[in-house]
Amino acid sequence: MTSSSWTAAATFRRLIAMGAGLAVGAALGTPAPAAAAPPEGAYWHVKELLTMPQEGRFGTRVHPYSLVKRQITERWTTPDGRAWYAYRELGTTPPTPADKEAWRRAGSPVRWSESIDGRTVRLSTEPSKGHVGTARELVTFELAGQLLTYDEVQRLPADPALLKDWLSRAGRVGGVPASALPGWVAGTLPQLLHVLPAPKEVRDAAYQAMLTMPGVRADGDAKDELGRPGVAVVIEEVNGTGEAAPRTRNRLIVDTGRMALLAQEYTTGGSGKGAVKSSVTTLAEVGWTDARPAVPALP
Repeated sequence: MTSSSWTAAATFRRLIAMGAGLAVGAALGTPAPAAAAPPEGAYWHVKELLTMPQEGRFGTRVHPYSLVKRQITERWTTPDGRAWYAYRELGTTPPTPADKEAWRRAGSPVRWSESIDGRTVRLSTEPSKGHVGTARELVTFELAGQLLTYDEVQRLPADPALLKDWLSRAGRVGGVPASALPGWVAGTLPQLLHVLPAPKEVRDAAYQAMLTMPGVRADGDAKDELGRPGVAVVIEEVNGTGEAAPRTRNRLIVDTGRMALLAQEYTTGGSGKGAVKSSVTTLAEVGWTDARPAVPALP
């Protein structure tokens, strides 16, 4: 991190603690615990499987098919904020039986350089070797633009109303417009279910707070792509009016026993003729581990 970045970070923390009254715990009228709970492992670990549909159609005009690209990302963060990041592409494949049949009829290619409409791509069925490296040296965690220590993460508000208030004030400090603040808070709350090593009481508060936000609704029981059961929560936001107005839909699947995020399906696009893009992220692993950072293994 450059000296100017450190200065900016220090200034931002000072704005939070002094100017906006966002000091964790006591500043919100809730008593801070005598001591934060110790970490349960050497690293807070998050492993994500991302599935992304590729734009356009492939193959031939007689036998067209769609493709999806899959990749693994992993993050390991120590309690003092040091972090590592790993990435590996798993390859590109036709997603449905009909796509696979059209792919076979088109000669079962293993590499693609362009789509039917001439869009240049670089896709392959082969997984990459992957890599792992240091992600940052912040000695902090980040939530809603705030840089927090491990102890401060442990002392985040465990009450839904206070947690929403805390995030709202963080958003205002960060310059989020008042009209966009409810949607911003609703979109930030899910981070507490996987990004940070927040206590279960705080994760419970984040889940309950989500269900009170505009554009958020429970959507019944569901299973993720790994077959794990959970409860679906849908977060929808429309920016503008009319059928062509840009809109986003984030469908979460939450393990409400552990209060951990299992998956999220993100879709964006107008409800009219505009193309709709979607991606599915499966949180294969969320929690403490002693296993050292390494290149992601193939599934």
